[in-house]
Amino acid sequence: MVDRLEQISQIIVTAQQMRDIEARIFAAGMPVAALMEKVAGLISRKIQVLYSNLPRVGILAGPGHNGGDALVVARELHFCGYDVKIYSSFSKLKELTWQHLQYAQSLGIPCYESIEELSDCDFLIDGLFGFGLERRLQGAIAKTINQVNSWSKLVISIDLPSGLHTDTGEVLGTAIRATQTFCLGLWKLGLFQDDALEYIGKAELIDFDIPLADVQAVVGDVNRIHRITQTTALSTLPLPRPAVTHKYKEGHLLLICGSRRYSGGAILTGLGARVSGVGMLSIAVPESLKPLLVAQLPEALIIGCPETQTGAIASLQLPKNTDLSSFDAIACGPGLTGDSTPIIQQVLESDRSLILDADALNILAQMATIPTLQKRQAVTILTPHAGEFKRLFPDVSDAMKDRVRAVREAALHCGAIVLLKGARTAIANSQNSVWINPESTPALARGGSGDVLTGVLGGLLAQAKSKHISVEQIVATAAWWHSQAGILAAEERTELGVDAFTLTNYFIPVLASVGKN
Repeated sequence: MVDRLEQISQIIVTAQQMRDIEARIFAAGMPVAALMEKVAGLISRKIQVLYSNLPRVGILAGPGHNGGDALVVARELHFCGYDVKIYSSFSKLKELTWQHLQYAQSLGIPCYESIEELSDCDFLIDGLFGFGLERRLQGAIAKTINQVNSWSKLVISIDLPSGLHTDTGEVLGTAIRATQTFCLGLWKLGLFQDDALEYIGKAELIDFDIPLADVQAVVGDVNRIHRITQTTALSTLPLPRPAVTHKYKEGHLLLICGSRRYSGGAILTGLGARVSGVGMLSIAVPESLKPLLVAQLPEALIIGCPETQTGAIASLQLPKNTDLSSFDAIACGPGLTGDSTPIIQQVLESDRSLILDADALNILAQMATIPTLQKRQAVTILTPHAGEFKRLFPDVSDAMKDRVRAVREAALHCGAIVLLKGARTAIANSQNSVWINPESTPALARGGSGDVLTGVLGGLLAQAKSKHISVEQIVATAAWWHSQAGILAAEERTELGVDAFTLTNYFIPVLASVGKN
C-alpha cells in the first residue's frame, strides 16, 4: 500500500484547485486560525533544525494569510530565542494577520516599515504573498523585493517565492530569489515551470495533513497533474525479472537511426537501449555505419540498409522473414537527417508502438503533424525539445511561457503522448493528464543526451508490452531515470563532465544507489 505522504507528493495543483481544497477543509469545520498555527509550527520546527546557528531572522509579512503564517513563525522563533525583526508596510491586513501582528508587537518583537532595518539579519523568511497572486508587483513592494535580492542573503519562502504566478511560474514584475521554498500542503504547478526555477532554490513540501478525500474530490483522476516520484518510477521498471524467461520475452526493440554524417546518434541511442535491459536490440543504419555499430554494440543485431548519396538510410532492408510487426516497439530519428522521409512514412503506417525523436520529428512537422498522427491506431510517443515542439505544433500555446498548457494542448490535438524536454520535462496524453519530472540537471544540456533518452524509452517500451503497464507511466519512468543518471553523474564528475557517452554509464548506478537507501 502506498503511504499517504507518497500519495500527496505525487499531486500537483493549480491555484484554483488549492482554493477549492482549502474551502472544503474550512467548510468541514477546520478553523483558519488552527490551520495557520499548525502550518507555522511545522515551518518553525523545520527552521530550528536547519538554521539553529543563525540567530538573527527577519520576517517579511504580507497582508494576507501568507503573512499571517510568517507572523506566527516570527512568534515561535522569538520564543525559541531567535532575535526576530518584522517588516510589514501594508496599510490593510486580513483580520487574522492583523491580530498576529499586534500580538507579536506586544511581545516586544520590533516591526518596521523600512526593509533596510532587516539588513543585518542572518536570514529572511518571505511571507509577503502566497498562492494565487496574479497582479504585477510594482512601486514600493517591488523596490523592497529588489532590495532583498540585492543583499544575496539566505531567504526562505513560504509556499512559493513572492512575485511568482502560482500556475505558470511567471515573474510578475519582480520576485523573491529564494534559497529554499517550503511549499505548503500540496505542490504548486508554478514551481515546476522553467521561468520559476531560478527563484525557488531548494523546494520542500510541508505536509499539514490535508485529507486525501478532499484532494481527490477536487483533483480527481482525470486531468490530474502528476509529479513523478522515485516510488512511481521504480514501480514501472521491469524488475525483478521472472526466474524463467528468455530474450524475446524481454522485448524486441528496433532502432532506426544514424547517417554517414551523424553516426554518433545511432551509437548513443543504441547505448541508451542497452542500459534499459531490453531482451533483443536491432538497429537499422546505413550500410556504411554497420562496422562502427557492431564494434560499439556487439550484442545488437545491426541491420545495414541501402543509403542515399548523402549517406542517409534510403530504405529499410530488414532480415529475411522479418517486417515491422516483428518488433515490440520502434524508435527512430536520431542522426537520420531530413533525407529519410520515406522511412518515417513507413513506420507511421505500421501497427507498432512508435517513438519519434530528432530528425523524425522535423520530418513529421513537414508532413503536417496533427492530421498525420490522427491516422495512427497504435501508440505514438513524441520527444521534442522546445524548438522541435514549435515546428510540430505552431498553433499551440507557447511552450516557453507555460509548458504544461502547451504539452497538454499538443497531446489533445494529435492523440500522441508528448514528452517536452526541458529543465522540468513535461509529459501529456490525449486524456488531458500530465506528468512532470520534478528534478534534473543542466549537465544534460549536451548534444546526444536526448538520443540516450530515446534509446532508454524504446527499451522500456518494448519490455512492457506483456506487462500491462500504462505507456504514460513508462514514458515518465524513462524521463525520471534519465535525469537521475545525469544528476548522479554531475555529482561525481561536475556538470561539465557529463557527455552523453558518460551518461550511459550512470543508469545502473542509479538503481544501485536506490537499493542502498
